[in-house]
Amino acid sequence: MDSNKSRKEFQYKTYLNILHGPLELIDVQKLADASTDKWYNQTLCKVNDSVVRLAVIQGEYHWHEHKDIDEFFFVLDGHFLIDLEDRVVDLAPREGFVVPKGVRHRTRAPERTVILMVERADIVPTGD
Repeated sequence: MDSNKSRKEFQYKTYLNILHGPLELIDVQKLADASTDKWYNQTLCKVNDSVVRLAVIQGEYHWHEHKDIDEFFFVLDGHFLIDLEDRVVDLAPREGFVVPKGVRHRTRAPERTVILMVERADIVPTGD
């Protein structure tokens, strides 16, 4: 899926540029507080072959999967739901979950929620 089409079609604010390099302080709270979008995703830093992303979200993402890449979600604030084909994973603050590669999923946040994600740097956030 073309990433430009995805952004336009789904209206998610997704920034793949890396904001911080090694040895730089990352103020996650300041970035989260500054976000005014319903679905904001910003790459914070790169760690080996993975990236850490901040998301400030409310609403739902579309169903998708990543054929070759696992995703880790960690809730900092709010209430985060991960719909799988056979169940719903319900995460509260300080809880995390890995969606393995090839598993179809959809994420949702019934209220403003702040999460961190760890995933391989070459992931296409909207799915394969």
